[in-house]
Amino acid sequence: MPIRWGDMDAMGHVNNTVYFRYIEQARISWFDRIGCAPDPSGHGPVIVNAHCSFIKQLKYPGEIEVTTLVGPAGRSSFEMTHEIRLIGADGMPGPVYAEGGAKVVWVDFPSEKSTPLPDQLRALLG
Repeated sequence: MPIRWGDMDAMGHVNNTVYFRYIEQARISWFDRIGCAPDPSGHGPVIVNAHCSFIKQLKYPGEIEVTTLVGPAGRSSFEMTHEIRLIGADGMPGPVYAEGGAKVVWVDFPSEKSTPLPDQLRALLG
């Protein structure tokens, strides 16, 4: 994932809010890959809390890798964690620059209530 010029702030580093965008993109890509994209007229994931610890400053230009790990399934929720690493000149991810995560709740959007995780998702979470 590229670090964009516009991701930086007046301090010359990636703004703290942008890390959440990087994590969001990784999360949405993960849901798309496993075939559980949100359906606004049906069911899908909602983030009920999100956090990020900023370890090192990211700066433009650069490429990052965001890894996604998922925790065990509850009835209607699970935890996701992410690590953001800068890709080095050798093309390999370097040390962790930020780590974050979120609690994800599966929701019936029309009723605005939690609903059990889909069987397909539950099977992946173990």
